[in-house]
Amino acid sequence: MKNLLTGFVCTCLLVIAGNLPGRAQEKKPDPQPAEQAATAPTATTNAAATPDTSQPPPSAPADETADQQQPQTPSPQTQPAGQTPPTGQTPVPPPAEDQPAPHSLIPKAPPPPPKVPDVRRPGESGFWVDVEGWLPREHPYQNGGTKWPVSVTGSSLFLTLQGKPKYAGTVEVGLAVGLHNTLKFIANDFRASGDYTTPIEVTAWNQTYSGGTYVSTTYHVESAKLSYEYLTWPFPVGSRKIRLKTLWQMQFTQVSTTFDSPLDYFDSNGNPVLDSNGQLVNLSGSGTKHIVSPEFGLGFSYYPSRHVRIEAEGSGFGFPHHYYVWDGDVSVNYRVMKHFEIRAGARGYGFKTSTDSDYFIKGNYLSAFAGVRWYSNSE
Repeated sequence: MKNLLTGFVCTCLLVIAGNLPGRAQEKKPDPQPAEQAATAPTATTNAAATPDTSQPPPSAPADETADQQQPQTPSPQTQPAGQTPPTGQTPVPPPAEDQPAPHSLIPKAPPPPPKVPDVRRPGESGFWVDVEGWLPREHPYQNGGTKWPVSVTGSSLFLTLQGKPKYAGTVEVGLAVGLHNTLKFIANDFRASGDYTTPIEVTAWNQTYSGGTYVSTTYHVESAKLSYEYLTWPFPVGSRKIRLKTLWQMQFTQVSTTFDSPLDYFDSNGNPVLDSNGQLVNLSGSGTKHIVSPEFGLGFSYYPSRHVRIEAEGSGFGFPHHYYVWDGDVSVNYRVMKHFEIRAGARGYGFKTSTDSDYFIKGNYLSAFAGVRWYSNSE
């Protein structure tokens, strides 16, 4: 009876020790060879039936128990290419050097070209003021248009305007707008007076002068032009020395003429000549014609050195047998200081007012000019 009680207590302790986590775990017996199991079945059975009460039951080591309780994570193994990994394992990608490089269907844009420095010459930034003088020597003339008065018969309408201007003044103000483009305002003004004796009877405006009359003539030419100069070539400019520009302009030209007979205001006795109303006779005739027209042209500049610029430009517009206006110049420009430049060259200017009127005036000039220009900036 005592042995049965002792065996029952030992069995309960073994069950409790196997169920406690972290303390002990039942250790499965190693399988025995078939020969040992056949030769000693009785001993194994008796040992299990009558346990040894003198020694406590063996318990597994703590570290061995922890290893048995923690699940083992299988270490990934590299699978050979072309083989399927075993069931339950995550496929491992091949090394990066063995993977093919991805190719995109969209071609990559080439790298941008290196940026070329943009060189601005004087006048291509800031603003400037230019004062010039030139010496026209040609004589304009006045003639009857298609609508000359019917009452004028037997008289010549062709009159040559006498005298030469002492000089023609030009003022130019320029402003840089945008990349190498400029906006300019140019004004010209000149006048001349002279005398001559008419070979035949002539009519000018509202006055008629008989042949052999001493006649004085005066004319005054004024013009104003707004010009936008657009860089056409090269682009980008970079450090190139050449500029080619297209000129888009609007010009206003006004010509006034006056004719008089200064020796006919007094008779042979020195007395003033009076009209029918008792007033001093008026022998002066005057009138004005003007042109408002667009102009189109080209401008060329070349910089052989830092302080020298060669420039040429020309523009014009008109309708055949009606009117025209044109102008142009060629110059060599030399910078003497940081902000000043001396200019010298040749200039041409021409006009003809509309022939669809009672009178029209025509003149063409070509002469030398010189001037000084001041720049707000310098290189």
